[in-house]
Amino acid sequence: MTQEPVSLAQALASFTDRWSPRVVTAVNDYDVRIAKVEGEHVWHVHDHTDEFFLVLDGELHIALREPAGERTVVLPRGSVFTVPRGTEHKPSASVPTAILMFEPTGTLTVGDRHDEVPDHVDATTGHALSRFGAAESYAP
Repeated sequence: MTQEPVSLAQALASFTDRWSPRVVTAVNDYDVRIAKVEGEHVWHVHDHTDEFFLVLDGELHIALREPAGERTVVLPRGSVFTVPRGTEHKPSASVPTAILMFEPTGTLTVGDRHDEVPDHVDATTGHALSRFGAAESYAP
């Protein structure tokens, strides 16, 4: 990764795929990923890590299956939320939404356990942003 500033607006403008995050930088052993999302993701669990979400634009809903039952948190633009490790969750967005996430490098977008992955969800550890805006596979 380069030591240059990254414009999130330019980075988001460089791709159109939904549910296919791009790694914009790293902090210690964590990737900072951005994604465009719309529709539903998949129920999944990260057994060993929390998952941090920041909504840059739009509105993200995260359904959670907790010991007390199911609930959905609604995150409007500018909101943050952390899904605790081991919590089954399913993000969704009814409008085009842009998000930023912190996850340990190598974390799969569909977690350690998940439902069947639909075609519109990219099961990846993230893609790098190229200088020219085209996505490349990300290899730490």
